[in-house]
Amino acid sequence: MVALDLLGRRTTLRVLWELREEPMTFRALQEVCETNARLLNIRLTELKEAGLVEHGTGGYRLTEQGRSLGAALEPLSAWAEEWARNTPIEQSALP
Repeated sequence: MVALDLLGRRTTLRVLWELREEPMTFRALQEVCETNARLLNIRLTELKEAGLVEHGTGGYRLTEQGRSLGAALEPLSAWAEEWARNTPIEQSALP
């Protein structure tokens, strides 16, 4: 439940998604996540404490555990893509 709580927080999944390929600086991550600096700083701190993100040369990056989480979420991503293709509800209508 702790993991689901963390992943359910605003911008958490977006941060993990954006870091899936290469390290990013704070400013670059803030821009692509379309969030404010305070919230991003909070999420990065939480993700570092959870062992999913680390800061080093080149900026923030996923740890081995973070990459493992990404692999675990791939089936959910595939399901969501299919769901989006087959669901007539416009995404803007979703809460």
